[in-house]
Amino acid sequence: MSEPATDLRRAAASMVAAAFSFALMGLLAKLASKTLPHTMVVFLRSALGLLVLLPWVLQKGPHALRTRHFGGHVLRGVFGMAAMYCFFYCIAHLALAEALLLNYSLPLFLPIVERAWLGIRISRAVLPPLLLGFAGLLLILKPGTGIFEPVALVGVGAAVFAATAQVGIRKLTRSESVTSIVFYFALISSLLSLGPALWQWHSPALELWPALLGVGVLATLGQLLMTNAYHHAPAAEVGPFIYTSVVFAGVLDWLFFSHLPDLYASSGALLVIVAGVVALRRAATPVSSES
Repeated sequence: MSEPATDLRRAAASMVAAAFSFALMGLLAKLASKTLPHTMVVFLRSALGLLVLLPWVLQKGPHALRTRHFGGHVLRGVFGMAAMYCFFYCIAHLALAEALLLNYSLPLFLPIVERAWLGIRISRAVLPPLLLGFAGLLLILKPGTGIFEPVALVGVGAAVFAATAQVGIRKLTRSESVTSIVFYFALISSLLSLGPALWQWHSPALELWPALLGVGVLATLGQLLMTNAYHHAPAAEVGPFIYTSVVFAGVLDWLFFSHLPDLYASSGALLVIVAGVVALRRAATPVSSES
């Protein structure tokens, strides 16, 4: 099938809505992680999300789940689950905005993944913003200082895995429906996360279930919105709008935890966001044969 038509305005609106959903999901996951292991939170996020998704899938009918690239769904699911484990671990141990920012440094890795996976050539013009972004990541990580937190490296891993998963989404949209992409990810992630969750399982307290259900609902909504965004525009064009989640998370950090970022994190965040936006914009520009 041909590449989906680009509608950046529609894609941007979907991505901003997805970013807000993911920020709220992160807040609820952080609250739940205070008393539950993150392996359980990941599984319940996936399983409850699948349950929330089922009525919508049933309404669409079996034809909506037809796929010619099940292997692509599995590959996307594996990378997506790796990103999710890293992300939820960071949520439990870092400030919400910092965990989200590290996860959404993924636009710095998107041009590299697109080159390796889809064969999209990288313009030399992309290299300076990428270096600027990696300098920003160093400020956030704060290596060699007394406030360096090794867990932040897990957040960088989440970004690499998430970039790979999102390029996989874009590739799948060439032949697969939004329904099938989201459903198979929910199914695969539930199956993959079941074993680790059972290993550390203990029954959640009754008062935690609204938060856990909210994680499932918001995660599924965010996935639908994000997949819709990539259906209407290339990752390089719509990717920058995911940074709004960092703004939303910063507000939630302040409202619920009275947390404000330090100078290192603030400076690094600015560099990463500017670099990511510039890198994505330049990556979207066709390269010449000399590049």
